Amino acid sequence: MSMDSLTISAEVRNLDLVNDFVLSRLENCGCSDNKTLMQIRLAVEEIFVNIASYAYDPAIGPAEVRCEVLKDPLRVVIQFLDSGRPFDPLAKEDPDMSEDAMMSRVGGLGIFLVKETMDDVSYEYKDGKNILTVLKNL
Repeated sequence: MSMDSLTISAEVRNLDLVNDFVLSRLENCGCSDNKTLMQIRLAVEEIFVNIASYAYDPAIGPAEVRCEVLKDPLRVVIQFLDSGRPFDPLAKEDPDMSEDAMMSRVGGLGIFLVKETMDDVSYEYKDGKNILTVLKNL
C-alpha cells in the first residue's frame, strides 16, 4: 500500500476530519478490532489536538497527517508533521503513576498513553518540521 496524506489547518475543529482520514484507511484494509481502533483513535486525537493547541500558538498553521497500512505483518504507520516551534513530546519523563500522584494530577497523560498503547512512537525534527510517527500492529 502507499502512504496517503492529508494536509489541513491545525485546528481542533478539524479533528473529525483527521480521525475519518485515518480510520477509513484502516477500514479499507479490513481492520475491525474495536480495541485497536479505539487506541489508534485516541492516539490520533491526542497528537493532533497537541499540534492544534501548541505548535503555532497563537497563530494557526498547517498540519500534515500521513497514513500507511503495511502488510506482513499487518500494521499501520501514522505520521504527524507540522512546521511549528520544535517540540519533542517524547523527551518529557513519563509521569508518576502512583495513586497519590494520580489524585492530584491535572493533564499530562496524553503522550504517555500514546506511548503505552502504540507499538512504536518516534520523533524527529527535520527540514524545519516536527515529525511524530506512531506504529500500531494490527
